[in-house]
Amino acid sequence: MSKGELKTPSQRQLRVGEELRHALAHILERGEVHDPGLAGASVTVTEVRVSPDLRNATAFIMPLGGGADDDAVDALTRAKGFIRRRLAEMVRLRITPAFSFRLDASFDEAGHIEELLRRPEVARDLAPEDENSPGPEAAAPRHDGSHGHG
Repeated sequence: MSKGELKTPSQRQLRVGEELRHALAHILERGEVHDPGLAGASVTVTEVRVSPDLRNATAFIMPLGGGADDDAVDALTRAKGFIRRRLAEMVRLRITPAFSFRLDASFDEAGHIEELLRRPEVARDLAPEDENSPGPEAAAPRHDGSHGHG
C-alpha cells in the first residue's frame, strides 16, 4: 500500500472516535471551553477520526451560523490541553489521544455537488429516457441486409 492510500478504519477506531465525538460535543455544549474565539458560537463536532494506534485524533467541527470558522478552530487548538484532560476524565482509554481540529468541509462539498447536479446540461444527462422518445438507434439507418424492396 502506498503512503497516499488510506486504510479503512477498524471497528475499534470508529468506536473510540464516536465516543470521543460525543464527549467533545458534551464539553462544547456545556460551554466549558472559555475562549474569545468561541464567544457566542455554537460548534458542532461532525466526526472524530482516530489514528490506528489511538494516540492521535482529528476532530472535524462546524460552527453553526457560519462566520467565525477559523476563530473556532484556533480557539479549540489553544484549548486542546484542557480538552484532552477533560476527555481523559470522561472517556476511559489507556492513552487519551492528542487532538487537532479542522473545519468540516463536507457540507460545502455536498452543496457544490448538488449545485452541479442542478445545472441544466447535467440534469438533462441524468434524466431517465422517455420510453416513447426515439433513442439513438432510431436515428441510425438499419442495416439488416434488406434493400427496402418488397
